[in-house]
Amino acid sequence: MSLTVAENSFAFLESIADPRLNRSKQHKLVDILVIALCGFLAGCEGWVDVELFGLSKRNWLEKFLDLPNGIPSHDTFGRVFALLDPQQLARMLRKFVQTVTGSLAGEEETGALHGEGVAIDGKTLRRSGEATTGKEALHLVSAWATQHGVVLGQVATADHSNEITAIPVLLQLLDVRGATVTIDAMGCQKEIARQVREQEADYVLAVKGNQKRLEEIVHLKLGPGRPTAPRATLQTSEKNHGRTEQRTYVAMAAPKAIRQHWPDAQSIVRVGRETTDEHGNKTQEVRYFISSLAPEVNRLASLIRGHWGIENRLHWSLDVTFNEDQSRIRQGHAAENAALLRRLTLSILKQDTRYSDSLRCKRLRAAWENTALEHFLAIFVGN
Repeated sequence: MSLTVAENSFAFLESIADPRLNRSKQHKLVDILVIALCGFLAGCEGWVDVELFGLSKRNWLEKFLDLPNGIPSHDTFGRVFALLDPQQLARMLRKFVQTVTGSLAGEEETGALHGEGVAIDGKTLRRSGEATTGKEALHLVSAWATQHGVVLGQVATADHSNEITAIPVLLQLLDVRGATVTIDAMGCQKEIARQVREQEADYVLAVKGNQKRLEEIVHLKLGPGRPTAPRATLQTSEKNHGRTEQRTYVAMAAPKAIRQHWPDAQSIVRVGRETTDEHGNKTQEVRYFISSLAPEVNRLASLIRGHWGIENRLHWSLDVTFNEDQSRIRQGHAAENAALLRRLTLSILKQDTRYSDSLRCKRLRAAWENTALEHFLAIFVGN
């Protein structure tokens, strides 16, 4: 990474509003942001880690950052990220992922538009709360582009029950035209379905007891031994870690009783899952879905499976590789901003094709090898 390229590349960070008073500034905001991002790429989990990273990499950082007063202290990082408006960082995240994904609409294939799956789901940062002050743990609702492996955006809520109000806010921030939005049962709401369609996207929504009448109709039409209408069926089988998982997907056209009340509903889906462990023990689960897509079982199965992937490709990675659940960053907006940095870092590493390592090993490379860190930064700035 040359000095000229780096200066030009990070110029867009100057548009992020600095929350500090002018008289109290000893470090440039762009320097603080770049050091923090590099630190999180290199395995840092908190502001003390970021300060130590900066001190160890000072000579390298001085090649493209001004650092007028050296490396900021961990207290400075903590204060700045506690004050910084998370919407500012969220815009930076969206700008990056837009360069990665482009349009989510996909390409025309055999007369049908096959856009990207956008999985929306919530996650609680368990250690971000504080019992002594009564501060609730931060709950984040994120949108995940299932094919590209990037976080499109996130919105914070007071608790898990507020996902219903957070999902429309998150959707409004995103350009989902041509994509298919997949949401768990919490988001199975007529208004959310209507908003998705108004934003020119399709939806696949999980159906559970919070929409009792809808669940009853879907179960009646797709329950075992009820072939009341033409159905499309797909069966899959996978073996992983000694466990065998068989899935049966059944899709059919949405009946009139559903089409009358749910915006542009075209299909309903039943997914039966049977898991057999290494000891021969079996567990069974049945889930139902409603969609604005036609009852093409292969496409619907792919989207449903893609949504389940948000748990192990995003949430699991954040907890295991980034140790997010153990983070005690709490002050002001710092927990939400640190979460945004983790999601940006994860999205950058997911785009890397140079190294075949795990996410953990890529972060180790970034800590040990300046060339690897420069490579990851180049992905971020689009060079």
